[in-house]
Amino acid sequence: ATEGIGKAYAEELASHGINIILVSRNPEKLKKVSDAIAATYKVKTQFIVADFSLGCEVYPHIKEALRNVEVGILVNNVGVSYDYPQITTEVLEDKPWEIINVNIGAAVMMVHIVLPGMVQRKRGAIINVSSGSCCRPSPLMNIYASSKSFMDSFSRALHYEYASKGIFVQSLVSYFVKTSMTASSTFLKTKPLLVPEAKDYVRQAVRTIGISRRTAGHLSHSI
Repeated sequence: ATEGIGKAYAEELASHGINIILVSRNPEKLKKVSDAIAATYKVKTQFIVADFSLGCEVYPHIKEALRNVEVGILVNNVGVSYDYPQITTEVLEDKPWEIINVNIGAAVMMVHIVLPGMVQRKRGAIINVSSGSCCRPSPLMNIYASSKSFMDSFSRALHYEYASKGIFVQSLVSYFVKTSMTASSTFLKTKPLLVPEAKDYVRQAVRTIGISRRTAGHLSHSI
């Protein structure tokens, strides 16, 4: 939540008067972003320090921090990818576990934590950030793309389970956005027309909440 799409979502939602809880692993960055959002948009902010790559050990702390909080919108955007394209067996052993814990485990467990309260209140929205790489085989990015296929399938099934209970679930199938995750690409650094800045991408994506259950989020990505 301290950079890229996550930070952009926090800022855009705050601009609509929504109070914000940021979750990330760097306490200094969290405090800086939290203070800036509170000062700029005059909303309440707080933050939770958690490193999702550590797996199941981080969730009791998050659950306790959210125990008395009525979460209205959950944005599952945390993600990691390869440092550069590789065939599957060349990926170092710790990277698949990092991708599983961050790209898959975090979304599932955050849903487990906040969804019961949404159901009780009969309203809420969950935005799961998937990727255009889930739409077709992605050699040289196989494990990352497969984790995003999980996110897309998880979101679509979750909708059928909970739509009747007043919960809106969205799979955000984004393509390239200019963030630190895409910083290794010399092509993307040129900022072509189809690679928007995170804030521009999210400004359009937020408008689809409650309307489109599966969306590219941005006009250029839809094209």
